[in-house]
Amino acid sequence: MSKSIKLILCCIAMLLINGHAQAVSDQTTISSSIAEGIIVETVNEGGYTYLCIENNGQTSWAATRGTSFEVGEEVEIASGSVMTNFTSKSLGRTFNTIIFTNRIVKR
Repeated sequence: MSKSIKLILCCIAMLLINGHAQAVSDQTTISSSIAEGIIVETVNEGGYTYLCIENNGQTSWAATRGTSFEVGEEVEIASGSVMTNFTSKSLGRTFNTIIFTNRIVKR
């Protein structure tokens, strides 16, 4: 077999393995949430929607781009990046902890 064919087959194999690993990773992410609860406060500012979510007396803040939510809705954050001591210049507010995500699921 020529080197070119071996290289092409090797690249295809790597893409298949990577695609399978990504699918497994996505399934794991979906089955375990970062936060969930009822929205008790929303703020729309600077292209983001900030949500305060309460669960068992604990509150968590999350931010997502341009999605509309209402107080009282039950949501789950499936994945995201947690930031500490994040200052929103547009809100003039610092969050002790906030989750930036594009995966908020209404229940």
